[in-house]
Amino acid sequence: MPTKRKTKRKKKGTRRNPFRRVPSYVLWTALGIIVVIYITFFYKTFVGPYSFRWKALYGNVTYPKGQIRGLDISHYQGDINWDKLRNAQIQGAPVSFVFVKATQGTNIWDENFNQNFYNAKKNDIVRGAYHYFSPFTSGKAQAKYFCKMVQLEEKDLPPVLDVEEMGNYNTTQLQREVLNWMNAVEKHYGVTPILYTGYKFKTSYLNTPDFDKYPYWIAHYYVDSLEYKGNWTFWQHTDVGKVDGIKGDVDINVFHGDYQDLMDLTIKAED
Repeated sequence: MPTKRKTKRKKKGTRRNPFRRVPSYVLWTALGIIVVIYITFFYKTFVGPYSFRWKALYGNVTYPKGQIRGLDISHYQGDINWDKLRNAQIQGAPVSFVFVKATQGTNIWDENFNQNFYNAKKNDIVRGAYHYFSPFTSGKAQAKYFCKMVQLEEKDLPPVLDVEEMGNYNTTQLQREVLNWMNAVEKHYGVTPILYTGYKFKTSYLNTPDFDKYPYWIAHYYVDSLEYKGNWTFWQHTDVGKVDGIKGDVDINVFHGDYQDLMDLTIKAED
């Protein structure tokens, strides 16, 4: 009687482990490399670009070199204690100048402008006024509104146009309307206005020779040094500064020059 051969049945669900013969140290090394790559990517993408801001939020603001320092303010700063502010120190330097928001578009008036503008002069701080540009109305109409609302005097800083938005404009249209504002305001006050905008916005949209004549007030935060290679007059280097007399955060700026240079920039008496 023939004998039956016993056949081994393969266990269901079992598969060979492709890593069984790979030395464990190789696996751990590969895992370590993957972790390092991930951490590097995460830092450069999500941490590095904002590390200066995180430090600033916790009081570790990076201050560039310069002794002529100042602020720009609006109703967002609320009621300011000018007795404290006039004696405040920023990195050992007094508050030498302050820009005050006046208008926006063709019908928005900063409710604290008159009070802030008056108090700046009363406390012997060089003052200036700025207009926030709206990309939804013409530059000429906005200039007319600013000139109607703001009376500048001798020893005030030139008027400032703050440009931050494209709106529905393309680059050519934006440049045209910004220049319309600058030309109209220059004609009205008899002084060259100051252009305020961010580093990337300037290099992307307002970096033609037409804008080289205007003193440039650059907004570029949380960096040790400016990446912008052109000429600049003011540098707004943080928006989370702390100064005696102002509750909460405030923009802090440095002037590119000494005090006499600052006074040379101001409006002169008419001959």
